[in-house]
Amino acid sequence: MSITKESVVERLKTVNGPDFTGNIVDLGMVSEIFIADSKVFFSITVPAARAQELEPLRAAAERAVKAIPGVASAVVALTAEKKGGGMEAAVPARPAASRPAAPQPQRPAPHAPASQSHGKRGVPGIGAIIAVASGKGGVGKSTTAVNLALGLAANGLKVGVLDADIYGPSMPRLLNIHGRPQTVDGKILKPMQNYGLKVMSMGFLVDEETPMIWRGPMVMSALTQMLREVDWGPLDVLVVDMPPGTGDAQLTMAQQVPLAGAVIVSTPQDLALIDARKGLNMFKKVDVPLLGIVENMSYFLAPDTGKRYDIFGHGGARREAERLGVTFLGEVPLEMGIRESSDAGAPVVASKPEGAEAKIYRDIASKVWDRVQEERGAAEAAVPSIVFE
Repeated sequence: MSITKESVVERLKTVNGPDFTGNIVDLGMVSEIFIADSKVFFSITVPAARAQELEPLRAAAERAVKAIPGVASAVVALTAEKKGGGMEAAVPARPAASRPAAPQPQRPAPHAPASQSHGKRGVPGIGAIIAVASGKGGVGKSTTAVNLALGLAANGLKVGVLDADIYGPSMPRLLNIHGRPQTVDGKILKPMQNYGLKVMSMGFLVDEETPMIWRGPMVMSALTQMLREVDWGPLDVLVVDMPPGTGDAQLTMAQQVPLAGAVIVSTPQDLALIDARKGLNMFKKVDVPLLGIVENMSYFLAPDTGKRYDIFGHGGARREAERLGVTFLGEVPLEMGIRESSDAGAPVVASKPEGAEAKIYRDIASKVWDRVQEERGAAEAAVPSIVFE
């Protein structure tokens, strides 16, 4: 049975709005509806202050859509409108005295120990999966990830990019990709493409300025679908732009996906390196090989004089790599051209392939791929051979 947006809208009109005032459609709370392979995706916009309180409303909308004949599943997110957008009037805040206590989040089930992680199921068509991570935000991780992917492609590999940052997806803007993904034979999503890369991001399904209010299980479910229900292959390597920190998304990828290794991005200063160590230690604990550390915003060369300035200090990531026995992959300068090309959706490796910055990223990509091959060789050597005589 064909599922239409109109049928979904009609069903959602049966869901009462907050405090039983009208319905969520007439109140303007429902986003654009996206349908792919009998799966329905949409969000419900609510005031950020009432997000926890209105979780039952989201669940009611999800149940209503799942009850439509032909719907296999529904992914419904609560999103917060930016202040002044008008939703405060549609969903007025309750007086503090009458507001029920916010439900306590359930404790997630303990993750499987590292010793049980060897049975991770691979993704068909993908030769290797590399995570690009950082201990904190603001260190240029996404810019590094996209230029690393382009560097790997420039070195002759077939490359894809998975934007695993559900709350702050960057790939649509960094790669200047617009629109919604299509389906392959109505079954799985077809990745978007630009600059020779296959790309999937939550940013293709949700408007850029829409903040996501998703709990851990929903983040893990969305990541799993974007990884395993996308027509990726054939790829030599999939670069995963991880969200900053060491939360649910990172653990989901590290414990459920056979990662070929992780690249850690940090700036030189001590504060960033402290957080980078947390990321390094997380991957160590779940038996993910550490491919190396990139020192981003390593130094600044004045365009008029050529004088070098170590704005954030210098060499901290290299020293940390040496201390931990991890490969130091390279230094990327704080360069206005990198920022401008990223903002314009034309990453420097693609837009200025002969430039000095592009060469730095290609060199880093070569070292990363060499490390992947080393780790593969070590893993194969560690497998015992059984000889029958």
